[in-house]
Amino acid sequence: MTAKPIVTGVDGSEESLRAAAWAAQEAELRHTPLVIVSVLPPLPWLTPPESVPALTTAAREGLELALAMAAERAKEQVAALKVETELLSGRPGQVLAERAAEASMLVVSSSGADGFAAATPGSVSRYAAAHAPCPVVVVRGEATATHREVVVGVSDPDLPDAAAALGFGFAEAALRGTRLVAVSAWYWPVAGGRVGHAQLPGDAPRRLTEALASYRVRYPGLEVSGDVVSAHPGRVLAGASTRADLVVLGRPEVPGQTTAGLGSVTHAVLNHAHGPVAIIPIG
Repeated sequence: MTAKPIVTGVDGSEESLRAAAWAAQEAELRHTPLVIVSVLPPLPWLTPPESVPALTTAAREGLELALAMAAERAKEQVAALKVETELLSGRPGQVLAERAAEASMLVVSSSGADGFAAATPGSVSRYAAAHAPCPVVVVRGEATATHREVVVGVSDPDLPDAAAALGFGFAEAALRGTRLVAVSAWYWPVAGGRVGHAQLPGDAPRRLTEALASYRVRYPGLEVSGDVVSAHPGRVLAGASTRADLVVLGRPEVPGQTTAGLGSVTHAVLNHAHGPVAIIPIG
């Protein structure tokens, strides 16, 4: 059976080219091909009809150049890597999320040029992270330093999103030959107010230790540690990203919500992380 590829979205911006380079290195680790995708977005609805052909042609040519640049960047990272390119049409976030249905991982930049920036900075990457059926890695910063550490955020060890994050994080740390640090941070805002306070449940360390136990057995050679802290999870994990090659978060399920979404902690980490962040769906 052919391994599912890693898919990465590019728009010609330097941020997206760095994401493509990161995706190439990950594809080498996983022995999978890399598919580089650009998406031709709809023109603004007030575009004069007579201008549509010329604008569409210019946009298409720009994205074809972006694909060529990204493929070259990927080959610079891994010369023997199998790389394919695709030019698709539609709303970038939605198209990437749909394309990810046939991928083992989707890699996007945190922001980019007009095609991927949309109305809000990072809106395409956030849409993809919230809706793609596979793990999504949002590459932030230069992402060039090697720290030999994978950090996994564990909100509540008993929830499915924690299990999804831990499963991915352990597998990723094993692939990279790095240590794994599971971080569980506890914080409650004061009802009706803006000020919050940290409070650590007495059984939190025990619950995290128990959650890690089965993974320690499955990955006996991996260096593993757990850290339980009383602080805002977003702040703690963003800070931990300065020493991590990857921060891993589960994508929580919201009861009664039929569409995927991202929690406040994930938004905070995506806003302030200093390196790549992986968002892992349940299942």
